[in-house]
Amino acid sequence: MARRGNMNKMMAQVQQMQQQMQEAQEQLAKETVTASAGGGAVKATITGGLELTSIEIDESVVDPEDVEMLQDMVQAAVNEAINSAQDLASKRLGGITGGLGDMGLGIPGL
Repeated sequence: MARRGNMNKMMAQVQQMQQQMQEAQEQLAKETVTASAGGGAVKATITGGLELTSIEIDESVVDPEDVEMLQDMVQAAVNEAINSAQDLASKRLGGITGGLGDMGLGIPGL
């Protein structure tokens, strides 16, 4: 009987964790991070859900002969914004799981 009680308690904790993760993911989708490249010439903003919401390019750097450089700066800014968003998600979701993924429980996403 004690074993069944422990299992029920663990299942309730897993369900609570799933709810917390869903709420955290919904909140992350509303939060944004911004990164820049080229000394601030290009800025990219992305949500915690990894949706690119804006690209800003300083008009002073727009030169038809520098298109390749501009493309490289945009790519660098977007990649940095994605990395920042992933760091944000990791910080927010890591506290919820409490290291269960490291315990070998085989729970996907934890």
